Amino acid sequence: MGWRSVMISRPARLRREHYSLAIDQEETAFVPFEDIAVIVLDHREITLTHPVLSACAEYGISLYATGSNHQPAGVFLPFLSHSRATRMMRKQLGITRPMVKRLWADIVRRKIENQAACLTLCGKKGVERLETCAQRVRSGDPNNLEGQAAAIYFAELYGANFYREDKTRWTNAALNYGYAVLRGAIARGLVAHGFHPSIGLFHDSEQNAFNLADDLIEPFRPLVDLYVAQCPAPKEAELMPKDKQALVALLNVDVGMPQGKMSALSAVEYAVESLARTFESGHVELDLPRLIGLQAHRLEY
Repeated sequence: MGWRSVMISRPARLRREHYSLAIDQEETAFVPFEDIAVIVLDHREITLTHPVLSACAEYGISLYATGSNHQPAGVFLPFLSHSRATRMMRKQLGITRPMVKRLWADIVRRKIENQAACLTLCGKKGVERLETCAQRVRSGDPNNLEGQAAAIYFAELYGANFYREDKTRWTNAALNYGYAVLRGAIARGLVAHGFHPSIGLFHDSEQNAFNLADDLIEPFRPLVDLYVAQCPAPKEAELMPKDKQALVALLNVDVGMPQGKMSALSAVEYAVESLARTFESGHVELDLPRLIGLQAHRLEY
């Protein structure tokens, strides 16, 4: 499984040379395709060849393109590469409502627990209120404790005047960018395990091709929130290249999983695998991440 995140924010030509991505700029850099998990294209003067797209599909690489606002606008994913994609799609369509409600409760509970951990790591108030919300989550979250917790969480983390839809704030631009990167990584994992990303659990918009990714991203969001909260926010809303590089690099930050400490990207794979087991067995057994900080994962050889 790939682990590198490649971000290109200057004019470049991308081509395939044997088993590596060749990045032609002032000099040529080579990155083995098997090491790459994510490629982000963030400049209008980047060109790439058809063999590069084929390699991304072959190696399961998520290729992001940004729009005029430099936010991720699209992602290239392998086309249902799993050998049992049709079988999994039938299971997605046939899942029972009680199982959906139990899965959603587990996701919401862990999301709120991670929000509480984020407040703790930032030395903010409101931790006990969020922990109480997490304990009260029931099947399907009928009392919308997710929404109640969010109102407490964002006010404590970013201040009482914080407004999530304010496009003039750097904080929101950074959150949007980080969430988009996570969303694409999760969609990549879902496709690799035979899921169709548009068939969600709680999210079910007919206009959303990533409903299931938007379900599974919820416990991962506080990782982005933590990074943004610990960065001094500049007055300008525009993200600098270093900001984007740091947000993409969050995929390599350690989180806690039942299998042990691992990168967020690896945790996505385990979470998706556990979702697949749930669909196969009919028993809810989700493995979801716990927020433990912003320590980058160390590779051991």
